[in-house]
Order: sequence, then structure tokens, then C-alpha cells
Amino acid sequence: MRIDLYTKCALSAIALLLGAITLRQVMHLEPVAAATADYSYMYVEPGVTSIRKPDLGELVQGKVFIDMRNGDVWGFPTLSGAPYPVDTTRQQPPVSTPIYLGKFDFSKTVRSKTD
Repeated sequence: MRIDLYTKCALSAIALLLGAITLRQVMHLEPVAAATADYSYMYVEPGVTSIRKPDLGELVQGKVFIDMRNGDVWGFPTLSGAPYPVDTTRQQPPVSTPIYLGKFDFSKTVRSKTD
């Protein structure tokens, strides 16, 4: 079976264009950066403290975090006096879900001109 000139030209053009696309992708590699979470705006209160859940009134041990951008205060229950979540009834490490505790109104912390 004889391949005609048109088929040869079409296949050659396809091969050249695919090669050009591949070469362009290789020559213009874009740098890749990992998505990192920046939590430098969070203040972590040292130690462990008692956290009262606003809805249930239940008192648990946990860590307190303050969002320094807006004054929101979050509590992360640790269920013990340890600075990280502990659950001795399970083999899997627990994940602490934050509890919204309140807000500091940073906008009110301006000095008057007489001070």
C-alpha cells in the first residue's frame, strides 16, 4: 500500500507542531511554589488555661489563640493539661476544633491627646 504525498505532509506537519508545543513547554518552565499557610498574625497564649464554651457553659482545658488582625479570640481544647490535644481512649491523634470565645476591640486602644 502506497502512502500518498498529502498524507506524508499532514503527518509531518502534525509531528512538527506537536514537537513545537512540547519544546515550548520545556523551554518556558514556570517556577512552582508550595502553598504555605502563614499564621504569623496569630498570638498563642503561653501555657494551658480553662476555656468555657459559650453555648454549653462547659469548662475544658485548652490553648488560647488571638487573631491580631481583628481581635478574635479562639480556644483550642486540649482535653488535658498538655499543650496539645490528648485523647487516651483512641489510638489516632485527636484534632482540636476551635471554639470562638470572643473579641478584643483593638480600635478602642488609642491614647487620648492628654495622656
